[in-house]
Amino acid sequence: MKIRRILATAVAAAVTTPVVFLSAAPAFADTKPTSGPSQKPATHAGDAEGDMPSLEDLKAAVAAAQKAYDEAVADVAKARADIDALDKADHPLQVAAADAKKAADEAAAKKTAADEALAKAKQDEQAVKDKPDATDEEKAAAAAAVTAAQTAADEAATAKATADTKAKEASKALEDANVQAFRVLALAQKVEKAAKEKLDDAKEELASYEDMGDECEEDSSLKVTVSGPKKVTAGEPAVFSMHVTNTSDHKLDLVNAFANAIRLPAPGDEIDEDTDFSELAIPVEWSSADVLEWTPITEKSESIEVGELDKGASYDVKLRLTVDAKATAGKGALFGYGGYENNDGSCGFASDFKDVNFDILAAGKGDKPKPTETTTPTPAPTATTGGNTNTTQQGGSSNTPVNGTLAATGANDTLPLGYAAAGAVALGAGALVVARRRKADAQA
Repeated sequence: MKIRRILATAVAAAVTTPVVFLSAAPAFADTKPTSGPSQKPATHAGDAEGDMPSLEDLKAAVAAAQKAYDEAVADVAKARADIDALDKADHPLQVAAADAKKAADEAAAKKTAADEALAKAKQDEQAVKDKPDATDEEKAAAAAAVTAAQTAADEAATAKATADTKAKEASKALEDANVQAFRVLALAQKVEKAAKEKLDDAKEELASYEDMGDECEEDSSLKVTVSGPKKVTAGEPAVFSMHVTNTSDHKLDLVNAFANAIRLPAPGDEIDEDTDFSELAIPVEWSSADVLEWTPITEKSESIEVGELDKGASYDVKLRLTVDAKATAGKGALFGYGGYENNDGSCGFASDFKDVNFDILAAGKGDKPKPTETTTPTPAPTATTGGNTNTTQQGGSSNTPVNGTLAATGANDTLPLGYAAAGAVALGAGALVVARRRKADAQA
């Protein structure tokens, strides 16, 4: 399922409707009276498409990434070719190493011959000395032969040492070249991998854009409700419920639900377009009759896969959130949302956000927060095909229509984009990332 297609459409709705966050959290509004007209969205916040890259931009990005990748592939091929060339006998370094080794071998042979000649001259000199009737001339000649042989041996030894040094240097030069060539190959491969990842990302963005040609539309036939406790203690897990129902007259092939929670800024806190609402996010986990283990909702795993949902069928999900044990007392909100895509390519998303507002109670002084339960949660009720009309919500939920204004809340008049990002929390962790990226692109 192309969840990004649904998310992109829904994020656009959130960015252009910042009041969705405020309508879901009336307790967040400042109590001071308002003094101006209703807040209007900023120009860039009112034009969701204006912040998104164009088709031409995405195609250009793919082309640039493709060029960079092709160059990286060529660099890898060249690096491999350089390594292969170093192994060939006609490579200059191979030739130099071979010649140096040959010279060293010849010098070694000459030294061996000179040493043998010296030993022979010494034997001959001794023989002359041992001869009773040897003349002075014979003794002098034998001594001269030893001196000459010694000089030749010394010269041969020096020549061999020089040849050995050159051979070692030539061999090391070849070895160093091989090491450097493999380093270049490793670096080229890293560049190639990074270029491939960028190319894949660029192609994915282009494909997602093209898939969004027919945007998903709001569909009131997909109903999502959330309910749960009205008070949550910091550091202690709190369990909420989500109920997803297909009220349409046909089966939905693949339904996904999204949930996220946030600590609401205190009245009077300064909030603007630079505010990072992700710092206020509360970790949420989910489980169901199909997935018994508590599963965290993260940027990489943002959706709750309901799957196929027959006409009139419902699906129940348990949501567990844990406010940071160090959090101070305040307000919080849990958001629920849903979307679907059918095999024929049609898609849609729930027409409004559902939320539960709750009070956050600070952990008791001197009391350690209760540990998060680690046992397998009690299975949620099995999805039914009859609409689950007997289901009763636990606690209350706020389904305030999105028809208010920022000014009506008494909030600061310079907040539209910041609140829009907060509203996008309702779409799931992935949607928040998309919204933050869109904000960054708009400011660039």
